[in-house]
Amino acid sequence: MKFKRILLKLSGEALAGEKGHGIDNQILSDMASEIASIVKQGVQVALVIGGGNLVRGISASAGGMNRAQGDAMGMLGTVMNGLAMQDALDKQGVDSVVMSAIRMEPVCEFFDRRKALKLLFTTDSCAALRAIESECDVIMKATKVDGIYTADPVKDPTATRFDDISYKEVISRGLKVMDTAAVALCMENNMPIFVFKMEKGNLTRAAIEGDLGTLVHC
Repeated sequence: MKFKRILLKLSGEALAGEKGHGIDNQILSDMASEIASIVKQGVQVALVIGGGNLVRGISASAGGMNRAQGDAMGMLGTVMNGLAMQDALDKQGVDSVVMSAIRMEPVCEFFDRRKALKLLFTTDSCAALRAIESECDVIMKATKVDGIYTADPVKDPTATRFDDISYKEVISRGLKVMDTAAVALCMENNMPIFVFKMEKGNLTRAAIEGDLGTLVHC
């Protein structure tokens, strides 16, 4: 297989699907099925989920809310998505543990690096940090598009896709792969980032064969 241990960064917006908000149960189920498939083939998976489908701190602050309060609400959103994914994985016969860097037992467990390494089923900067701590081979970021483009392909039909690109070029071009701090952290620790479209079958293909999407590396 291409990778033995991965961190999958799943955006909250991707979970919302066409609705744009909340959780699309079919997408959730399909992704859980994909995760179960590669786990059963021997791939260890750590998962970090965003909360943008429920609340975004930056959007809340634009409406007048204190940014720190908005971000705190966003963190709760990530836990809600994590619990939803845990339920979907349970239905696939895959054991998982939801961990949070904010204490909220008994809803979920407090993040502990050594325990996470033993369990290994665990938002941009967080994903990078957790991937490095958990000694993953790669961060896989599932998005609405099939890789990294020169511009937003939804807005610019002339945008072209990269098969691979360096960390430095991602930063210099200002490409919205992950936030700059997260990309820099990955670069410092030589942690590859693999960006692919969240569609049925793609996670298995990306993890086992690594032949779709865009790879960010040195």
